[in-house]
Amino acid sequence: MNNGTMIIIGAGAAGLIAAITNARAGQKITLLEQNTKIGKKILVSGNGKCNIDNKYISINHFHSQNPPFIEEVFKGYDFKVVEKFFTSIGLELVEGKEGKMFPMSLQASTVVDLLEYEALRAGVHILCDCAVTGIGKSDNVFTLETTQGDKKCQQLVLAAGSPAAPHLGGSNSGYAFATKMGHALIPRHPSLVQLCSDAIWVKSCAGVKVAGVAKLYANGEYITEQKGDLLFTNYGISGLAILDLSREVSTRLASFDYCELSLDLMPELSKEKLTNLLQSRVQQTSEKPVALWLQGVMNKKLIPIILEQSKCKVRTEDALNRKEINKLVHTIKNLKLSVNDTKGFKGAEVSTGGVDTTEVNPNNMESKLVPNLFFAGEILDVDGDRGGFNFHFAWVTALRVNDN
Repeated sequence: MNNGTMIIIGAGAAGLIAAITNARAGQKITLLEQNTKIGKKILVSGNGKCNIDNKYISINHFHSQNPPFIEEVFKGYDFKVVEKFFTSIGLELVEGKEGKMFPMSLQASTVVDLLEYEALRAGVHILCDCAVTGIGKSDNVFTLETTQGDKKCQQLVLAAGSPAAPHLGGSNSGYAFATKMGHALIPRHPSLVQLCSDAIWVKSCAGVKVAGVAKLYANGEYITEQKGDLLFTNYGISGLAILDLSREVSTRLASFDYCELSLDLMPELSKEKLTNLLQSRVQQTSEKPVALWLQGVMNKKLIPIILEQSKCKVRTEDALNRKEINKLVHTIKNLKLSVNDTKGFKGAEVSTGGVDTTEVNPNNMESKLVPNLFFAGEILDVDGDRGGFNFHFAWVTALRVNDN
C-alpha cells in the first residue's frame, strides 16, 4: 500500500466504496462530486428501494469486449464479500425475487446515509459542487483543475460513471479524462433503456401494460427474446422485458440494422390453447362485433391493431371460422412493432462500452499505461443486466482499487 494523497472523481456507488476502503487503509482521501449531493443514482435505484446487489452472481449477466477481465475482477469477490462490507457499515440486506438484494429498510436513502457517515468517519474529505475541468500529470503528481481550485494528488481514481441519466449527473467527463491519460474507449450506447417506434398505432395504445414476451429480429434474423412486462407508450414501448432487450437493440441500431419486435401478448397460453379458447367462445347466433367480442380476453386498446395486422376479414362473431381465428391467434402471439431508436442516454440506466479493460489491471484497477491512475465502476467497458448486477460490478471494482 502506497500511503499518500488520493483523489477520487465521482461520489457515486464506486467512488464512495473506494473512498471508504482506502481511507480505512490509511490513505488521505478527497472525494469530488459535481452534483450538490452524493449518490444521486443510488437514491433513485430500484424505484427508491435500491436493488443493491444480486445474490447469484454469474459472468453470464455481464457484458464487455473483454469478458476475461470480468472473471478476474470477480475472483474472490462474490456477493458475500459485498454483503460483509455493508454489514461492516451497519446495513442489513434482505432478498427479493430472482436473488435481488435490498437494504432491509427498503430505502435507497439508507444506503447513501450510511455510506456518507462511514466515509466521513474514516476521514474522507467530501467536496460537492466540485466539477473537474482539466487533468494532467507531471513528476508523478496529478493536477486537477476544478471549479473549486486546482488540486494535487499522488493517486487518482476515475469513478465518474457514464453518460447515462444526465439528469442525475451522468456525463462523458470521465471518458474525456481517461482519453487525456492515453486510454482507448470502446463505443458507448444506451442500455436498460426504453425503445422508440415510428408506428402510428402505439400512441393509441399508450398506457397498456401486459405480461408478455418480446422477440428481437434484426434485418429479419431472430436475435434473442425476453419475458416480462410490456408497456406501450406514446413514443414506443417500455417495460422490464424491453429494458432487458435494449442493450442488443441499441447496439444493432448503432450498426444501422433494421430492428423489429415480435410481441407475444399471451405467452402463458400456447398457440393451440389460445385457438381452442377463442373457438369455444364463438356463438354462431351472435352478431356481436369482433372487436367487442375480443374485449372478453384482451385490452380494448390493442384490438384495432390486432384486427389490422391479422387482416381479419369478418366483422361479427357469427362469421368467425377457424381460418380467421388462426389469423387472430397468430397476431396476438406475434404482434409486430418496428423500432427506430432508443430514448438515449437520457432514459438509460447504464451505458455499454467505456474504458478498454485490456489497459487496466483487474487485480487492483490500476491503469497499465499510467502508474497510480485507477478506474472503478461504470466508466469501464463492463455493463450488467437488470437486477443488481451493475451495482455489484461497481462495489467490487471499488473494493479492488489499490488492493495490493
